[in-house]
Amino acid sequence: MAGSDTVLIVDDEPEVADVYELRLREEYETRTAYGGEDALETVDSDVDVVLLDRRMPDLSGDEVLERVRAEYDCRVVMLTAVEPGLDILEMEFDDYLCKPIEKSDLVAAIEQQLRVQRYDDRVSEYFEVASKLALLEQELPPPSLEENDDIARLRTRAGELRAELD
Repeated sequence: MAGSDTVLIVDDEPEVADVYELRLREEYETRTAYGGEDALETVDSDVDVVLLDRRMPDLSGDEVLERVRAEYDCRVVMLTAVEPGLDILEMEFDDYLCKPIEKSDLVAAIEQQLRVQRYDDRVSEYFEVASKLALLEQELPPPSLEENDDIARLRTRAGELRAELD
């Protein structure tokens, strides 16, 4: 049964992309793109993780990576037979795995990226909640602060997030 996390698999070799899709579809919502141009047409804001081949004839993985980074807030794992060199220093990927990759390693890499993504979301939410709370505590008189249910919920959420992040 697929989960709600969406993984886009990008490889110009359909049989390779399809094997990864078969391995992952029980655990994730999966999409498949058979090349760089197809990837750019398939990716959208619902995609959580992109598994991206580096060497593709129509549009390289490096180019796709740059465009995805410019437009979407998702994690990108380079999944490739290209051994990394110094050229990767300027690339903004989140992980780099060399083929062939076992299912367990693939799932572990995706799960790690999803954890990081959720952590980032919680950090953002914590700062948002904390700044609202600080502003309200600064602006409102103390009796209003103590009697307001919304402020109590905000304080509770701030505490929950702080505990999670610690």
